[in-house]
Amino acid sequence: MEKTPFISIIIPVRNAERTLEKTFEYILNVKYPRDKMEMVIADGGSTDKTLAVIKQWQKKQPFIKLVEVLNCPSPGYARNKALEAVKGEFIFFTDGDCAPCETWITDMLNVFEKDPRIGIVGGEIYTLRVDPDNLTELYCEHFRFNMVAPRYGFTIKEGYFPALTDRSPTQIAGHRAYFFVTANAAYRKTAIDEAKARFWEEPTGEDMEFGLQIQNHGWKLYFEPKAKVDHMHRANFPALKKVWVTYGMAHAPLLAKHAGQKLDIVFQIFGAWPNLPLISLPFPVKGFIYIGNFHIMHITGLLAVIGIVLFALGIGVNISLWLAVISALLTLYYVRRYFDVCLLMKPHKHFFTWCRMKYMTNLMFFIGGLKRSQKFKAFCIEPSF
Repeated sequence: MEKTPFISIIIPVRNAERTLEKTFEYILNVKYPRDKMEMVIADGGSTDKTLAVIKQWQKKQPFIKLVEVLNCPSPGYARNKALEAVKGEFIFFTDGDCAPCETWITDMLNVFEKDPRIGIVGGEIYTLRVDPDNLTELYCEHFRFNMVAPRYGFTIKEGYFPALTDRSPTQIAGHRAYFFVTANAAYRKTAIDEAKARFWEEPTGEDMEFGLQIQNHGWKLYFEPKAKVDHMHRANFPALKKVWVTYGMAHAPLLAKHAGQKLDIVFQIFGAWPNLPLISLPFPVKGFIYIGNFHIMHITGLLAVIGIVLFALGIGVNISLWLAVISALLTLYYVRRYFDVCLLMKPHKHFFTWCRMKYMTNLMFFIGGLKRSQKFKAFCIEPSF
């Protein structure tokens, strides 16, 4: 890095007292001149001790600024308020439950120097457990929750993300959507200004949509895995389930705004992620349908039940018996395929807990995808985990 530009770090928070102290500690360990940075905390109406934590740190570190956002409807709204207050040449985003590495800033800035058309740089996201005995945190670590590389089947290495091409639904909000979450991303301020980009006020998906605004103006995305942060995940399983509902809910509005008029049918049971066979068809309703282990085990399970009921009622006895037997065997096969990964999660004594967490988060994702389909006229059958 030939020069030392002034940078801004934006962190939206609400009721983050459990993790915010750790975030401050890690950011203060980041190697970058304090007179060349500011940290803007946008508080969206915390009711716990978050504000007290922030103000205590402000007394010790003058580069920490606080923007109080009253009646804040969403994290995106809080980020917009912070954007109005920053003065950096590069804008870094992370969250109040994240812990950046020491070289986080310089690793990102070195990438921006490679190419003046790089508008967004993102890094990898790992897990930092607050409580070593918390099974929800441990599951997130096993699942590689929010990591970038697993999202693309570990096929993506350091370098440019693919540009938008066909804008089919799976490229906007499905398995071919290349984006960075604001837990670990940095933006060139001129790219934000040129695109007049602002976060939408939908409750989720704001980081994906913000990036699309910038990509629409020809800016490039670059992945730098060395610029990592560790993420302190949800403290309990109900909170994690809620997150997965909101992730699914983000997709219909994204498709409504950015996708082409197509329906993508993805055969997830074939091929390797993310190189999955798909059929993309012109269709009056934008959307995608994934067909994976999660989906098939439910379909075959339903067929087995139908076969058993018909057999019990004496309707088409031979056909209903074969339907019940074949469907039951297929159900067992796809159940095994679906839960296989849980055998790798430790400690093994919690195998059924890992299975329950995997199934319930996938179900919440599926429900979330359908939840706003009618409102935004976009059909989302989410992938199998």
